[in-house]
Amino acid sequence: MIDPFKSKELVTSALAGRNLRNQLINANLANVDTPFYKARDIEFETALVHRANEIFRENDNKELELAITEKGHQEPWKFPDPNKSTIYLRDGHLARNDGNTVDLDVETTEMSKNTVMITALDGVLRKQSNIFSSIIDASSKLS
Repeated sequence: MIDPFKSKELVTSALAGRNLRNQLINANLANVDTPFYKARDIEFETALVHRANEIFRENDNKELELAITEKGHQEPWKFPDPNKSTIYLRDGHLARNDGNTVDLDVETTEMSKNTVMITALDGVLRKQSNIFSSIIDASSKLS
């Protein structure tokens, strides 16, 4: 059975990631005319999927582990780290003559997508809280 508190934790984490993405997009838009400003974004979805797999016990790791045969070997690291969010510079966009990489069309599109996701996640949280309220009301009537 899925623990409702853990699923709420997952939705809350997703909202926090979306909020941070919103702040980064706003910063990008505010600096659209700043010379040498590099557009930033956040990658939090990998950490969210990793946490969801832990919660729902679907962590079927098919990754080949690196053998460490000597104590002096460096521990393997992953990028992006599946347990952490990563803020990165958006590349793939041509810098303008002033070195700025903010693309107004990309930023407004990302803002729209992010707003839709925030609205959906907010709806999920509201439904969860309504379910909890219904359960509490029903259990108080039984007493």
